[in-house]
Amino acid sequence: MSGSSLLALDLGSTLGWAVQLPDGSITSGTATFRPSRFEGGGMGWLRFRRWLDEMARSAGPIGSIVFEEVRRHAGTAAAHVYGGFLAHLTAWCEQADVPYQGVPVGTIKRFATGKGNAGKDAVIAAMRARGFTPADDNEADALALLLWAIAARDGVQ
Repeated sequence: MSGSSLLALDLGSTLGWAVQLPDGSITSGTATFRPSRFEGGGMGWLRFRRWLDEMARSAGPIGSIVFEEVRRHAGTAAAHVYGGFLAHLTAWCEQADVPYQGVPVGTIKRFATGKGNAGKDAVIAAMRARGFTPADDNEADALALLLWAIAARDGVQ
């Protein structure tokens, strides 16, 4: 990488993330931004934006962000949560002048497992086979997305 980080996000109530740092190393994890029952509904979004700011500081300058582009949701609540994360992410990227790209779920799964409709366990297994230890499907999805983006950037697909 030429002096900047590449951040991959699986947007949702439990957000999966993976980042390739400027030195080429990869780290990943999950984060939760749900407001507590004693907070207003906007507190989760504020925490998400602060988390993006902190990621930009700790991971070095972020050169670009890729996110899992979900086109169909299991329910209304999931669609609203995803839309909120997407709105705040894209606004943050525009303000920080960081390019961003959505990648369809099937593209990520196909890259990771060979099947565009692979289940959560298959993606987790594929990431473990590549030497990662994702805690859950959110982190595994973010890792798969990051590896896809690295391959796309390097012309290896």
